[in-house]
Amino acid sequence: MPRKLRVQYPGALYHVMNRGDRRKPIFQDDTDRQIFIETLAQACEKTAWQVHAYCLMNNHFHFVVETPQGNLVAGMKWLLSTYTMRFNRRHKYFGHLFSGRYKALIVDGSGTGYLKSVCDYVHLNPARAKLLTERQKLTAHVWSSYPDYLKPKKKRPAWLRTDRLLGEHGISKDSSAGLREFALRVEARRHEEGSLEQYKKIRRGWCLGEPGFRKELLEQMHGQLGEHHDGPEKLESAEEKAEGIITQELKKLRWKEGDLERRRKGDPQKVRMAARLRKETTVTLKWIAQRLHMGAWTHVTNRLYWAKRKQNK
Repeated sequence: MPRKLRVQYPGALYHVMNRGDRRKPIFQDDTDRQIFIETLAQACEKTAWQVHAYCLMNNHFHFVVETPQGNLVAGMKWLLSTYTMRFNRRHKYFGHLFSGRYKALIVDGSGTGYLKSVCDYVHLNPARAKLLTERQKLTAHVWSSYPDYLKPKKKRPAWLRTDRLLGEHGISKDSSAGLREFALRVEARRHEEGSLEQYKKIRRGWCLGEPGFRKELLEQMHGQLGEHHDGPEKLESAEEKAEGIITQELKKLRWKEGDLERRRKGDPQKVRMAARLRKETTVTLKWIAQRLHMGAWTHVTNRLYWAKRKQNK
């Protein structure tokens, strides 16, 4: 079945959204929501993503993410599959959790207000969904990055980038006074009818930006459409990143490439290398097992489990 092309490049901005299969809940309680946030944080660590805004609802999520390495597809594959596995394991379910492919709207990040539009759209989602009364402030919905924006810098998640959105709101200083002004501006957006037209473009479009930005994207997409239109091209794939890590580790150990094959499957240095690949990339266990000559992927899983257990003692 044909799929939309995923446009990827370093520094790309996206508004990402996905729903539960048949619109069923993807979060049954706050523990599920916390697990999703922790999984998102791990995805950011693996991919160098920078999240500008997020909001968790009952049967769907939104986030605005910047990809310095042009790796949205690999990161989303890991995030969705890992959260699904954790959700199913916790609730003793099996099968799909999410409905089809996630939506990824490409956003013009040139500082012309489009980042502000999508972040405000995400932060105002609980109000639009009538989860908040008129008297309740947006901070009442705690599963959103909006309350984090109003916290001191040190108390925000390391993967949440706030400076660009504050800048587009005209907040020059990340201070108590600046954050109070930010809160006033976002709350005011709840009552702006003029923003509804742009919100339609966010919900239904594939690109949000100036005409020149859209033209550049169309030129970039030209010639990339294949038989299935799935956009497999990546400017930096997970495998390329993994190969870079392996090169670093081999140099550090003063090993040659052949040493990976000559040394035993459970060599402690190979296990350490595998652990780093799992932490910093989205490559599969099967890929790691084959590349490091560690036998079956189940053997790698077992070695990593015992190494982590030993480390935590």
